[in-house]
Amino acid sequence: MVTMKQHYTVSEVADMLGTTKETLRRWDKSGKLKPIRHPINNYRVYKLEDLKQFHQISFMFNQATKEDKSKPIRKFTSIELFAGAGGLALGLEQAGLHNQLLSEIDANACSTLRVNRPAWNVIEGDVAKIDFTGYKGEIDVLTGGFPCQAFSFAGKRLGFEDARGTLFFEFARAVKETQPLICLGENVRGLLQHDNGKTIAGMTSILDDLGYEVLPPRLLKAIFFNVPQKRERVFIVGLRKDANLKFNWPVESSRIYTIRDALKKGDLYETDVPKSAGQSYPKAKRDVMALVPPGGYWRDLPLDLQKSYMKGSFHLSGGKTGMARRISWDEPCLTLTCAPAQKQTERCHPDETRPFTVREYARIQTFPDTWIFQGSMTSQYAQIGNAVPVNLAQAVGESIIDTLNNYYSNEDNASYQLFEAIA
Repeated sequence: MVTMKQHYTVSEVADMLGTTKETLRRWDKSGKLKPIRHPINNYRVYKLEDLKQFHQISFMFNQATKEDKSKPIRKFTSIELFAGAGGLALGLEQAGLHNQLLSEIDANACSTLRVNRPAWNVIEGDVAKIDFTGYKGEIDVLTGGFPCQAFSFAGKRLGFEDARGTLFFEFARAVKETQPLICLGENVRGLLQHDNGKTIAGMTSILDDLGYEVLPPRLLKAIFFNVPQKRERVFIVGLRKDANLKFNWPVESSRIYTIRDALKKGDLYETDVPKSAGQSYPKAKRDVMALVPPGGYWRDLPLDLQKSYMKGSFHLSGGKTGMARRISWDEPCLTLTCAPAQKQTERCHPDETRPFTVREYARIQTFPDTWIFQGSMTSQYAQIGNAVPVNLAQAVGESIIDTLNNYYSNEDNASYQLFEAIA
């Protein structure tokens, strides 16, 4: 049984509530929260009891404990589109799913998949050219992480009918051709608001027409699923209407892992992070970043240096807390990007003035040290940065396994048991 912490730091509470330290300070002044000094280290902390008022973390006070991981009662199969470097596929495999086909257009990511899982059927190229009809009735789950470009707010906003947006229709086509019991899509948070909600509504309508009950999309925070990173992903679950399926979202954990947990020997990993290649800062940036303390960012620089480093952004509103940011050992990492050294998304090591290495990046995404990435260093960072955290994927996968176990345990759906008994 996990013992609940009785005190949480300012950083931890900000992460848990999805807000900022500045907001917490305003709540302190207004009396909404009442911080105390930790009895051991004298840090400003919040008592667990005082956090009960926030509905978004009510699960922390639920006395029910998470049941042991369910074991699949049979071989459950899946297909994945837009597989990338395998974060989602690996997590689902660890939950108990068996991949029958993975589609990915990036050559380096395909090499990564093949090197780590030679038995996987990896199809490299345009997903629009794949015929899925041969898998009809043979697949339990179809998954797909639609490319970020299709629904990202970066640069010009593009409608769902734009050429890049049509990749969702390839996902829908695969669903139509295979008729899986469950379809699972994942994307960035921005999908929920894209085109004033019309994009997600269109997706739901398409899957509904194909015979799937689409559950309300769920935004999952990776920090509540054993991932030392403040990453959020939207998951869309469709259940085939004629199958009478029941799906329960994974249960959050009250434990929040930090960069220390990611890079040092402990509960997440049995050893310190192995040495690996990594990018470095140009001298000018290194000189600036050397002045930023752990947990700090550009506002911790001298005023004249703030202005010269931030340039026009200095006068804009917003905290811009990801700029010139050095991560503290005792906090989860900010969301990893595809390039750890670029301006505005710096993710500096707690002690050393450098970006995280490739293996450190991978650990923050909860990849095992045995998962080897192929291609140039730039490509490896991009593959890792684009991935679904493995532990988050496994948590969702375990919910899928529970759903399939319940379905196939039902006498009305148990014809396979007779077949296996005869065999």
